[in-house]
Amino acid sequence: MTLAPLFAARLIAWQETHGRHGLPWQVSDAYRVWLSEIMLQQTQVSTVLGYYERFLARFPDLATLAAAPADDVLAHWSGLGYYSRARNLHKAAQRVVSDFGGVFPDQRVAMESLPGIGRSTAAAIAAFAFGRRETILDGNVKRVLTRCFGIDGYPGDKAVEARLWTLAESLLPADNTQMVAYTQGLMDLGATVCGRSKPACARCPMQDGCIAARDGRTAELPVRKPKKEVPQRETVMLIALHQGRVLLERRPPVGIWGGLLSLPQFDSTLAVADWLAANGDGELLPVWPDLLHVFTHFRLTITPQCVPLQRLTATHCADDSRIWLPLAEALDAGVPAPVRKLLLQALQGSAGLPLD
Repeated sequence: MTLAPLFAARLIAWQETHGRHGLPWQVSDAYRVWLSEIMLQQTQVSTVLGYYERFLARFPDLATLAAAPADDVLAHWSGLGYYSRARNLHKAAQRVVSDFGGVFPDQRVAMESLPGIGRSTAAAIAAFAFGRRETILDGNVKRVLTRCFGIDGYPGDKAVEARLWTLAESLLPADNTQMVAYTQGLMDLGATVCGRSKPACARCPMQDGCIAARDGRTAELPVRKPKKEVPQRETVMLIALHQGRVLLERRPPVGIWGGLLSLPQFDSTLAVADWLAANGDGELLPVWPDLLHVFTHFRLTITPQCVPLQRLTATHCADDSRIWLPLAEALDAGVPAPVRKLLLQALQGSAGLPLD
């Protein structure tokens, strides 16, 4: 059976009965759709729900987001990870105000000119908010298409990806009014049925035409990315405490945790001792247990070094990138997840409770 001519109609009918409905971003408002698409990149729906509502409560519209300080935006993104998304979201909102008169563009190509919006994300916004006949091609969709149509090769390779884009465009429904249900159906099928490890083929509307299901190849399609050894990195994080405050420093605007406040980092505990000798009187406490934090491209082992300071030296002067904040206030300042965990541990210790 040739699946392509039946694909869109089957998918739309399936979505109406079995797809996800009632999600807060299933609206035609471009700002809300855009925000959800950015938050949902590499993040599960269950995780995004709470962040989405809190973010909207603080930034209810594009103009409010564009006018907000970057620190405020990062603070409301804190814990969601991949912070470049938040920085690009903020920059894009400002670009919409400056270049598009504050009105979110309704064409995919124009959307792609904004920071943080690629072709698939722009297509999703165009389809959901404006009913445009544009195709998405995120990881879930690539998995559905490679299995249904037996596409070999790693989908991240340019040639394979180009083939998938062409295929995805050929499957679009002819009627623009069906684009919302079709696009949502693609997302839902990949997320809830055609899973990576245990696809529920018996519940799939494409089962009788799916090449991977027919040939027993669901485990090998899509072809996995060639494995590379994951780099290991180490750092010592200084938890300097003085009169109920903790020392934080601003990360560089680009790179890991770009623009966030974080604990100062050192190459070794000896370097922390040197810092203490130059900046105050205090005692180096025994290091806390290492904390492992896994990024997309490397694993970071954090050694926490707590240093309660009785006195700061007269020569101590934090530069513009370093500030002292009350511990409780630091937790709400927009810090990376592992730093927040260490601050909570420090706060627990300052309250006289046993440390984990």
